[in-house]
Amino acid sequence: MKLANFQSTDTNFGSRHVRTDRDNEYFAFSQVTQKLKNATKIDDRYAMIEAVNASSQLWTVIAADLAHEENSLPPEVKAGLLSLAFFSLKQGRRILLERASAEPLIEINIRIMKGLRGDMNS
Repeated sequence: MKLANFQSTDTNFGSRHVRTDRDNEYFAFSQVTQKLKNATKIDDRYAMIEAVNASSQLWTVIAADLAHEENSLPPEVKAGLLSLAFFSLKQGRRILLERASAEPLIEINIRIMKGLRGDMNS
């Protein structure tokens, strides 16, 4: 997605840590993915509802960002990510209505996280 402003936060050691938009995106995906994994592991329906809701919110924000005219990603990348967003939203509904597996969402999120970190080998 697009790089805008840098966000600074203090650490426990008094130094400054600078996070880019890419870092924030990675963090958001890691949080959602962990919720999906935990809900799957403990087989808790309420936790799964919360995890799917978080996933849907994330992918909705991403889709809106991709549609924004200031987004500078190449059209083919935007199209691919929009396709993933629509699939993820549809899969989320299937998880809630049909008790489908969350594994496809987890796998997509992990691949996105690897891409954000530049790890395209696995």
